[in-house]
Amino acid sequence: MTGLRERKKQATREALMTAALRLALARGLENVRVEDIAAEAGVSPRTYNNYFSSKYEAITARHTDRVRASVAALRARPPGEPLWEALTEAMVRPWAEHAGTTDTAPPPELLAGIRMLSEEPALRAESLRVAFAADGELAAAIAERVGADPARDLYPSLVAVTVTAAVQAGVAHWLRADPPVPLVPLLRDCLRALAAGLPAPSE
Repeated sequence: MTGLRERKKQATREALMTAALRLALARGLENVRVEDIAAEAGVSPRTYNNYFSSKYEAITARHTDRVRASVAALRARPPGEPLWEALTEAMVRPWAEHAGTTDTAPPPELLAGIRMLSEEPALRAESLRVAFAADGELAAAIAERVGADPARDLYPSLVAVTVTAAVQAGVAHWLRADPPVPLVPLLRDCLRALAAGLPAPSE
């Protein structure tokens, strides 16, 4: 019973995130209310508030979910695996699930969501708030892996923010690449370059 309940909750959450993005794209973010999103997803505003505190949180939630999926994936990697190999696989995994491993064209919903996050000031602010919290979770997972204290040692936080930035840079490059390039190999290249100390490109 618990498994079914959790699946229903996740389905409702997904419906709310999708409805929020769809309405924001169709009407403009400023013209969308929480009540509109709830109605579009077929739930009450009260139910909506059980999942999200604002329309901004609903739209940025997929970004939060990807980071948390990476944290879970990192914790599930084999204990003896080198840190940077484990991090690379963990950071790539959520993007591979959404964008595929070989396709070069971004899925329309993913593309629209990422562009909205970069263009809307209110969403950028929410994304920044989310990023701080998510980086803290990632730093804690890194600290566990290397036997460090995230409250005392700089290393876990430094790694967390740099790998997050590397992924963001890779996604931004993917969106503007002409001709298009596949995302997952690009992200792997970004993270491997970071692990290698960002050597200068060969001339």
